[in-house]
Amino acid sequence: GGVFANVQTANVIFGAIDTSKRQWATALAHVWPLLAFIAGVALASHIKSGRAERAVPRPLVWTMAIQAGALAVIGFVPASVPHSYVTVPISFLAAVQIGLFRNIGDLVYLPVATTGNLMRFVEAGYDGLVEKRASSREAFGVYGALIVAFAVGALIGAFASRAWGVHAIWLPAGILAVTLCLFIIDERHLQ
Repeated sequence: GGVFANVQTANVIFGAIDTSKRQWATALAHVWPLLAFIAGVALASHIKSGRAERAVPRPLVWTMAIQAGALAVIGFVPASVPHSYVTVPISFLAAVQIGLFRNIGDLVYLPVATTGNLMRFVEAGYDGLVEKRASSREAFGVYGALIVAFAVGALIGAFASRAWGVHAIWLPAGILAVTLCLFIIDERHLQ
């Protein structure tokens, strides 16, 4: 429907363009994912603060499980329903994921977009290859791997979307479920 679930910059831009054309309903369609994204980041901040553990034990595990389950359920939503039934919950889930999982060691990255990662890749490459900083060469490799993984994921997503339509969302749901299992296994080994 021309509304982005993950990349909110596009919603701001397209919402502004629609507003400038006085296409109020279309402009408003870009607002709901933004509000869901804000709510998702707020929830992630609450979880990271440690306060969520008072009400829910192991909130990261529950968060990942809910994300996987919600994406699996969204795969059953027919393509005929309004797009906001899908984009708004995905915006919320993406924001929670971004808020909770955006570091690899000391390196900050963005899992749902590649512009910032590409910038950090080039900066780390310059520092590592020109300025000869060993830690930057390591960061260069990590950001390079992230960019390649993002591109491969986009390609797989494009093929899956063509082949399975709305059911393609089951692929990331499955990946999240596997990640959840690995997270639980890792958690048990650390105890």
